[in-house]
Amino acid sequence: MYKNSKKKIERGVAFPTCLSVNNTVCHFSPLASDTSELEEGDMVKIDMGCHIDGFIAVVAHTHVVQSGPITGKQADVVAAANTAAEVALRLVRPGKKNKDVSDAIQKVAAAYDCKIVEGVLSHQLKQFVIDGNKVILSVSNPDTRVDDAEFEENEAYAVDIVASTGEGKPKLLDEKQTTIFKRAVDKNYHLKMKASRFIFSEINQRFPILPFTARALEEKRARLGLVECVNHDLLQPYPVLYEKPGDYVAHIKFTVLLMPNGSDRITSHPLQELQPTKMIDDPEIKAWLALGTKTKKKGGGKKKKGKKGDKAEGGAEGEAMDASTNCGAS
Repeated sequence: MYKNSKKKIERGVAFPTCLSVNNTVCHFSPLASDTSELEEGDMVKIDMGCHIDGFIAVVAHTHVVQSGPITGKQADVVAAANTAAEVALRLVRPGKKNKDVSDAIQKVAAAYDCKIVEGVLSHQLKQFVIDGNKVILSVSNPDTRVDDAEFEENEAYAVDIVASTGEGKPKLLDEKQTTIFKRAVDKNYHLKMKASRFIFSEINQRFPILPFTARALEEKRARLGLVECVNHDLLQPYPVLYEKPGDYVAHIKFTVLLMPNGSDRITSHPLQELQPTKMIDDPEIKAWLALGTKTKKKGGGKKKKGKKGDKAEGGAEGEAMDASTNCGAS
């Protein structure tokens, strides 16, 4: 895209591809030397992001490696994450508060006997900024606090929903598994090791702002150099977190634009057929799901211009219907 534009437009990966399986919560982005394989019945969370000229779109989706409908606890947790995402889409709108969204997604997860995973943040997106100041906290607890914020027109958000059949309190098991990092632009330190200085120089040239994977660096040298960079806070690590073995974790993330005519969800992926064991009976959740994502315009506007928006609107509404039929939200 934009190959013929007069000025060079930066474009590429905004968040490296992650494949987190079963009780792995997030950020598992294996190096070339990793030999693990997917197996039948594995629940895989696929997470990625890209940008054009610093304008970022991110997406995460959960897929079970099998043919036929998803059943049991796996269906419940995917339904919980998806229904929570549909509710969040309808509540991330101008005039609403970030706290409203946090409370609502926890209520949805509880209806499926699941928990929203602690420590997950949904950030405002800005040009070349993947973690803007306005934040939606998935679960409020004493360790993690965010400022109250109100959503405004013409903002963009990465809405990040992670649900678990377990306790929703993920643990870091092995720091060495961390392969995704982001340059902490406000930090400086004179590195002692030659390998560290070499790697840090490469990072500053190739990945000055957005997250990157160690896969993009020469593996042996990276292993040596990254440690000193992280120890002195030059890099922000994205650790691989886990729930307990036997727990299932589902992840749905999407990018939403708060436009004057309503919310445009610009990233998504269709779900497999779900047969959850729980149904949504709560009137408040049903009322949230029944909300539209578009504001009705007064008078007849030009039809032609709205085509693209109409398509997006249909997608969001259609997905809500999918959430209702597939996730027992009817």
